[in-house]
Parts: sequence; structure tokens; C-alpha cells
Amino acid sequence: MRGGGGWGGANLLALRSHNTALVLDLLRTAGADGISRLELAERTGLTPQAVSKITARLREDGLAAEAGRRASTGGKPRTVLRLVPEAGHAVGVHLDRDEVRVVLVDLRGTVVEERRSALDLGAGAEAVLGAVREAVAEVLPTGLGRAALLGAGVALPGPLDHARGVLHRVTGFPEWDGFPLRDALTGRLGVPVVVDKDTNAAALGLAAGGEGGSFAYLHLGTGLGAGLVIGGRVHRGARTGAGEFGHQVIQLDGPPCTCGDRGCVEALCLGAVARGDLEEAARVLGAGAANLVGLLDIDVVLLGGRTVAAAPEAFVRGVGAVLADRARRTGQDAVPVRLAPGGGRTVAAGAAQLLLGPVFGREVG
Repeated sequence: MRGGGGWGGANLLALRSHNTALVLDLLRTAGADGISRLELAERTGLTPQAVSKITARLREDGLAAEAGRRASTGGKPRTVLRLVPEAGHAVGVHLDRDEVRVVLVDLRGTVVEERRSALDLGAGAEAVLGAVREAVAEVLPTGLGRAALLGAGVALPGPLDHARGVLHRVTGFPEWDGFPLRDALTGRLGVPVVVDKDTNAAALGLAAGGEGGSFAYLHLGTGLGAGLVIGGRVHRGARTGAGEFGHQVIQLDGPPCTCGDRGCVEALCLGAVARGDLEEAARVLGAGAANLVGLLDIDVVLLGGRTVAAAPEAFVRGVGAVLADRARRTGQDAVPVRLAPGGGRTVAAGAAQLLLGPVFGREVG
């Protein structure tokens, strides 16, 4: 970390114009094969002159490079350009109730460094902020050179205010209510910080990675929540309150939940896990998923989180069975259930997309 608490590099934040984002996204999707300036003009609708100016600036800043030449019809071979993934980086932080996981990703979203350490979210703001700062410093190589650090995306259990970066009464940790996490971490890290719920970040990362349509990401770890993507966009709701999946009541006289209610899906599911009854835990999770499918008519349910990762087949099979039974009753096709790709880094890698998305013209808010 350099003086002043920040990191240097090409100013990618200054490049976030709409036209530049269009060009960068096409360079990204073209991969190592690259894409010509003429193709960039055709696909973006920009004039060749505008594309030449944009690509010249990107090359000057080290964000684009020549990827060889390609034969053309009736003219000289065209020079093709590619994105330079290592020219920019973003940090993704998954702040869980009992651990922190930090990843460093390049412009393609590929994880290049990762750290994971124990953490007590109830240890107080100073201890938690210090632990995050230390973990972020550990993933950053000494002297990134021209490689810009866009900032850090931080994902943690909700509820919270995504727009202002302020926490609400985090389930089980009421002392965080009203804490301005974004501003506090911006001061500690010296780079832009974006804060979102863990499930939203994971859903964003899955969408950026190619998961299409409308889907729900159900995250079962130390808690239970959902990230919702509707029509290709993360659905947060007017107050970032969408996706509080674990606190839907499905048993009125059920056991008490840490949220203060009774019979919540989270309490019933985690209770079954604690008893070692994974079949029951999957059935409860499936009941909640069936409610979600019936309400939103989504295309697929993706499962993730540490508890799911410990017994993926049991949860995919159990949730799938409940949704298949629902489909038989309604006469509709069963909504498929799959394990979310990415393993334990799904949330952290998704958090990094909170910074990468706007660079490539993808809406994240």
C-alpha cells in the first residue's frame, strides 16, 4: 500500500464513458483472438474515427494491445486488438459472520489472488475494519505498476442500504445498525468502495459470468438469503430489501429466529442442519424455493454457500424434488436446480463485479 492509503495506476474510473465501455466490453468478450476496429465500429454503431480515438487512448493507457492481423476481403490485413486483463484489477470482499474472504480479480474477472481468515463480525467496528484492511493488503502485490485498482466491492449479510453503503440491523448483530460501512472502509483503504448484500453480489457475479434469464441464487451458510436476477438485472428493491429469503415464515408456531420472528425458513433449515438431518434441511429449503418460484416465475434456482458445499448432492436433489412435486401439481415444467459455479469464492468474486461492471457498461445498481 502506498502513501496516503491508496494504490496508483491508470485511471480506469475516468474511462467510464458510454462509448468507451462499449468498446471495452467487446474487447473483453472477443478474448485472446481479438477484434478489429472495423468490427468494433459495426457492432457499436460508432464511426471508425471515434473507434480509432477510443482504441488509441486504450492502447496508450495499456488497456488494449495488438493481437495480430486478420485477413480481410479485398484489402490489406486488419489489425485486431485485445483487452489486456492485467491492466486493471478490483478487490472483492466477502465479509461473513465468522470469516473474511478477499479476492483480487483482473479485468476479465479472473481471480489472481485470494485470502481467507477467521473473523468475528460481532467484535466491533474497529476490529472488523482493521481485519478487512489487512486482508486486502495481503492480496495486493507490491507495486501494481500501471495496473489500476478500481476499488473494493464489499459483500456481507443484510439488510443494508446499497445506495448509501449503510448497514441496517444485520441479523444477529444489531450493533451494526446505522453504521456507514462504505465511508468507513473508503477512508481505511483509500480507494472507492461499494457495499452490497452477499447474495446480491453473488447473483451479480453469476450474471456477469454468463448465467442468463431470471434466476434465484440461494446462499446457505451461517445464514440463508437469496440474490434475485430478473430480466438480466439484479433486483434489490426500493430499499435493498429484496432477497431476505431466509426470513419468510413457513411455520407460524415454529422455533424462534434470530430476526425476532418464529418459523422462518432460515431457523428451520439451520436447525435441521445442526441436527444432522440434511434431508429435512433440503426439504425446508425447497419449500422456500417453491414459494419463490411461484411468486416470480424464475428460470432456474442456483444453490451455494458453505453448508450447501458440504453436501451439494443432498441439497440439489432435495430442493429439486420439492420443485418437481410443485410442477406436477401445477402442470408446469419443473424449474431446474443447479449448484452455483465458483465454489466458496462466489460471493467475493461477485463483489469485485460491483467495480468491474460499470467499466464494461453493465448496470450493477
